[in-house]
Amino acid sequence: MANRRIGNLSAKSADKSVEAYLAALEHPHKKGVQALRKVILSIDANIREEVKWNAPSFCLEDHFATFRLHPGSIFQIIFHTGAKAKGNPKQFHLDDPQGLLKWAAKDRCIIAFKSDADAMAKSVEITRMVKDWIAQL
Repeated sequence: MANRRIGNLSAKSADKSVEAYLAALEHPHKKGVQALRKVILSIDANIREEVKWNAPSFCLEDHFATFRLHPGSIFQIIFHTGAKAKGNPKQFHLDDPQGLLKWAAKDRCIIAFKSDADAMAKSVEITRMVKDWIAQL
Protein backbone atom coordinates (compact mmCIF):
# COMPACT_ATOMS: atom_id res chain seq x y z
CA MET A 1 0.00 0.00 0.00
CA ALA A 2 1.22 3.48 -0.80
CA ASN A 3 2.20 5.55 2.19
CA ARG A 4 -0.54 8.16 1.56
CA ARG A 5 -1.09 10.69 4.38
CA ILE A 6 -4.39 11.04 6.23
CA GLY A 7 -4.32 13.76 8.82
CA ASN A 8 -1.32 12.94 10.98
CA LEU A 9 -1.25 9.27 9.97
CA SER A 10 -0.23 7.34 6.89
CA ALA A 11 -3.02 5.30 5.25
CA LYS A 12 -1.37 2.10 6.47
CA SER A 13 -1.21 3.21 10.11
CA ALA A 14 -4.70 4.75 9.86
CA ASP A 15 -6.11 1.39 8.72
CA LYS A 16 -4.39 -0.30 11.66
CA SER A 17 -5.68 2.29 14.13
CA VAL A 18 -9.28 1.76 12.95
CA GLU A 19 -8.85 -2.00 13.18
CA ALA A 20 -7.46 -1.64 16.72
CA TYR A 21 -10.26 0.76 17.65
CA LEU A 22 -12.94 -1.64 16.39
CA ALA A 23 -11.31 -4.64 18.03
CA ALA A 24 -11.54 -2.87 21.39
CA LEU A 25 -14.98 -1.32 20.76
CA GLU A 26 -17.73 -2.43 23.10
CA HIS A 27 -20.93 -1.20 21.53
CA PRO A 28 -24.38 -2.78 21.21
CA HIS A 29 -24.37 -2.08 17.45
CA LYS A 30 -20.82 -3.12 16.61
CA LYS A 31 -21.96 -5.50 13.84
CA GLY A 32 -23.87 -2.69 12.14
CA VAL A 33 -20.88 -0.37 12.41
CA GLN A 34 -18.61 -2.96 10.86
CA ALA A 35 -21.09 -3.73 8.06
CA LEU A 36 -21.59 -0.06 7.12
CA ARG A 37 -17.85 0.57 7.34
CA LYS A 38 -17.32 -2.10 4.68
CA VAL A 39 -20.10 -0.62 2.56
CA ILE A 40 -18.56 2.87 2.65
CA LEU A 41 -15.03 1.66 1.96
CA SER A 42 -16.25 -0.39 -1.03
CA ILE A 43 -17.72 2.65 -2.78
CA ASP A 44 -14.41 4.13 -3.95
CA ALA A 45 -10.87 2.76 -3.70
CA ASN A 46 -9.64 6.25 -2.76
CA ILE A 47 -11.71 6.40 0.44
CA ARG A 48 -9.53 6.11 3.52
CA GLU A 49 -10.42 6.05 7.17
CA GLU A 50 -9.02 6.96 10.52
CA VAL A 51 -10.26 7.29 14.05
CA LYS A 52 -11.35 10.90 14.45
CA TRP A 53 -13.77 12.31 16.99
CA ASN A 54 -13.51 8.94 18.79
CA ALA A 55 -15.03 6.95 15.91
CA PRO A 56 -14.22 5.70 12.41
CA SER A 57 -14.19 8.63 9.97
CA PHE A 58 -13.93 8.51 6.18
CA CYS A 59 -12.03 10.86 3.93
CA LEU A 60 -10.90 11.58 0.42
CA GLU A 61 -9.09 14.91 0.47
CA ASP A 62 -10.94 15.81 3.68
CA HIS A 63 -13.30 13.96 5.99
CA PHE A 64 -16.81 13.57 4.62
CA ALA A 65 -18.53 11.04 6.89
CA THR A 66 -18.02 9.98 10.49
CA PHE A 67 -19.73 7.50 12.77
CA ARG A 68 -21.15 8.79 16.03
CA LEU A 69 -21.12 5.99 18.59
CA HIS A 70 -21.13 7.83 21.90
CA PRO A 71 -22.67 8.48 24.35
CA GLY A 72 -24.31 5.19 25.17
CA SER A 73 -25.83 3.22 22.37
CA ILE A 74 -26.00 6.02 19.78
CA PHE A 75 -25.36 4.76 16.27
CA GLN A 76 -25.29 7.42 13.57
CA ILE A 77 -23.43 8.45 10.45
CA ILE A 78 -22.79 12.15 10.07
CA PHE A 79 -22.24 13.45 6.54
CA HIS A 80 -20.12 16.61 6.62
CA THR A 81 -17.46 18.59 4.75
CA GLY A 82 -14.51 18.32 7.11
CA ALA A 83 -13.42 19.15 10.59
CA LYS A 84 -14.03 22.87 10.41
CA ALA A 85 -17.21 24.72 9.55
CA LYS A 86 -17.04 26.53 6.25
CA GLY A 87 -17.58 30.30 6.23
CA ASN A 88 -20.21 30.21 3.52
CA PRO A 89 -21.16 26.57 3.05
CA LYS A 90 -22.88 25.46 -0.11
CA GLN A 91 -26.22 23.74 0.09
CA PHE A 92 -25.94 19.97 -0.21
CA HIS A 93 -28.85 17.82 -1.31
CA LEU A 94 -29.51 14.11 -0.90
CA ASP A 95 -32.64 12.40 -2.16
CA ASP A 96 -34.34 11.07 0.95
CA PRO A 97 -37.72 9.58 0.04
CA GLN A 98 -37.81 7.58 3.30
CA GLY A 99 -37.09 10.63 5.49
CA LEU A 100 -33.97 9.10 7.03
CA LEU A 101 -31.89 12.28 7.27
CA LYS A 102 -31.87 15.06 9.83
CA TRP A 103 -30.17 18.20 8.48
CA ALA A 104 -28.05 20.04 11.05
CA ALA A 105 -26.74 22.63 8.54
CA LYS A 106 -26.63 23.21 4.78
CA ASP A 107 -23.55 20.97 4.56
CA ARG A 108 -24.14 18.52 7.42
CA CYS A 109 -26.75 15.82 7.98
CA ILE A 110 -27.24 12.78 10.17
CA ILE A 111 -28.73 9.36 9.69
CA ALA A 112 -29.54 7.35 12.80
CA PHE A 113 -29.89 3.60 13.13
CA LYS A 114 -31.99 1.69 15.64
CA SER A 115 -30.20 -1.64 15.40
CA ASP A 116 -27.66 -3.69 13.47
CA ALA A 117 -30.50 -5.04 11.33
CA ASP A 118 -31.71 -1.49 10.64
CA ALA A 119 -28.22 -0.49 9.50
CA MET A 120 -27.91 -3.48 7.20
CA ALA A 121 -31.40 -2.89 5.78
CA LYS A 122 -30.39 0.69 4.91
CA SER A 123 -27.05 -0.26 3.32
CA VAL A 124 -28.31 0.29 -0.25
CA GLU A 125 -29.55 3.77 0.72
CA ILE A 126 -26.26 4.52 2.51
CA THR A 127 -24.32 3.50 -0.60
CA ARG A 128 -26.38 5.84 -2.76
CA MET A 129 -26.17 8.70 -0.26
CA VAL A 130 -22.39 8.41 0.16
CA LYS A 131 -21.93 8.44 -3.62
CA ASP A 132 -24.20 11.48 -3.94
CA TRP A 133 -22.46 13.27 -1.05
CA ILE A 134 -19.00 12.67 -2.53
CA ALA A 135 -20.18 13.96 -5.91
CA GLN A 136 -21.10 17.29 -4.25
CA LEU A 137 -17.82 17.79 -2.40
